[in-house]
Amino acid sequence: MDRRAFLVRATAFLTASRVAEAQQSQTRYRIGLLAPGSASASANRVSVFREGLRQLGYVEGENIAVEYRYADGQADRYAKNAGELVKLNVDILVVAGTTPAIAAKNATKNIPIVIMGVSDPVGAGLIASLGRPGGNITGSATSLEDGFAGKWVQLLKEALPTASRVGVIHNPSNPSNVGYWRDIQTAASTRGMRLTSYEVRRAQDLDPTFTAIAGNRPVALIVVTDPMLFGQRIRILELIARTRVPAIFGFDDFVKSGGLLSYGPSLDDEWRRAATFVDKILKGAKRADLPVEQPTKFELVINLKTAKALGLTIPPSLLLRADQVIE
Repeated sequence: MDRRAFLVRATAFLTASRVAEAQQSQTRYRIGLLAPGSASASANRVSVFREGLRQLGYVEGENIAVEYRYADGQADRYAKNAGELVKLNVDILVVAGTTPAIAAKNATKNIPIVIMGVSDPVGAGLIASLGRPGGNITGSATSLEDGFAGKWVQLLKEALPTASRVGVIHNPSNPSNVGYWRDIQTAASTRGMRLTSYEVRRAQDLDPTFTAIAGNRPVALIVVTDPMLFGQRIRILELIARTRVPAIFGFDDFVKSGGLLSYGPSLDDEWRRAATFVDKILKGAKRADLPVEQPTKFELVINLKTAKALGLTIPPSLLLRADQVIE
């Protein structure tokens, strides 16, 4: 081989090596994202997460790749989706909701898991304690305050002082819903409310549940925070609109899509903070030592357009306390 041919081949080899090296660096980290809703329903939250990553220097297609799995509001897909992401050997799992987080924990003991939207991670058996989670899970908790769900009862009573018969839609398969149901019962007992429990474990339970609600005709509804119910929120709002029963929810997504009231932590903030946890873990922080954070801001959102359609007048005192009023 002459010198010129050698140099050409050597240059070609170095160039190919650098291209391969650059391609590897573009997808240096792989993140698995497990969401309970559909891709379209989760789009706004995912956008917040991506922006949080970008602000920390992570850009999809350059130095990270994100594998998305959506459950489309079907609880039986949580385990399957978590298993698929584990088989892909992602560097970190990011999971929204208590029951999806339990599925992720059952799928892996080694891959770090960042949780968000989990009401009580200690009570659900996900972590040992808030300060020192242990294991492979950290992230943020939606609320750990005893009696938190009683706030929904209080606000519903303020908005509808005559509300005496209230239906409660909840998922007893979700550990956090068990606590919420207990809080709601306690709060209702001191306000003269009679509760009817409507247990919804699967999306298929919604239609018969609302048939029962239409027959019982409660004055108002409380829709408890749950990943499956959240993933089915458009269907739930359609059914509520048919029955014309005012309802309160745990997240503002319901109210922005036509629900009456919501009270709960900012989900945008939780998805943004999830990016921060991803950054810390990728930089070498031990997930077992990263404390689980709690929300610092709770938001009351009221949809006046929906109130008008239902023939309701929201008291001015409640409107003044609202963080957002949709007109």
